[in-house]
Amino acid sequence: MFFRLTTWELGLILVAVVLGTMAIGLVLGRYLRHRSEHLREPVSVLQAALLGLVGLVLAFGLALAVGRYEARRTAVVDEANAIGTTYLRAQTLPEPIRTQSLERLVRYTDASIALSKSVPESAQADAAIAAGQGLQRELWGLAGQALAEKPVDSAPRLYVETLNNMIDMQTVRVAGLNNRVPGAVLAVEVGGAAVALALLAFYLSILGRGVGTVLLAAGLITLLLLVTFDLDRPTRGVIEVPDTPLVNLRASMELPPAASAPE
Repeated sequence: MFFRLTTWELGLILVAVVLGTMAIGLVLGRYLRHRSEHLREPVSVLQAALLGLVGLVLAFGLALAVGRYEARRTAVVDEANAIGTTYLRAQTLPEPIRTQSLERLVRYTDASIALSKSVPESAQADAAIAAGQGLQRELWGLAGQALAEKPVDSAPRLYVETLNNMIDMQTVRVAGLNNRVPGAVLAVEVGGAAVALALLAFYLSILGRGVGTVLLAAGLITLLLLVTFDLDRPTRGVIEVPDTPLVNLRASMELPPAASAPE
């Protein structure tokens, strides 16, 4: 549910939930202020315990989001390295397989960059994945021809090994893009933070204190929630997974091949 929202929609919902529950706590606190002597101690214990629990839940959710973000960044680097090695080894294949493979590897890199710029599980992402898989079949067919023509040469065998690794890396990368923090964890974070802030506002209100402390806590918790959500949205928001390794690789493919075709 949260992933389908735009960044602005998500931010507005979080602010509305946090401020709304905080306002409810303040209103209830003022209404029950005449009973502050009876409510002060139990509410103090409850809100302190709940704030501590929410802090643990927020830390857990942030750790999950950071771990997935780092895995996605690593997958981009690994895929760029796999494509780059395959491109270099394709230069050692005999013609015309060499030229045909190099041309398809350039298009495959374009498809990988397109995947970096599309929202996971969207039509654009599905199209980029399908294009990559189609090129994988074509490259594998060309690799089979190279092996059939030169069964004892080392170049086709080394190329096939690298090509297989490149194909596997797309699976790893797609799985990483779709591996998000469970919605239940995010819902517990938002709900727990809202309840904890409402109790804090209620406690301060029955004591007749100002709302500055609650506003500060609400701002910090909302910011932490936004960062957690943003880390789990790899292609939109403020914190995105960079595709620089793939872009740099594609730029290097504009240069003439480093190795000439074998005789």
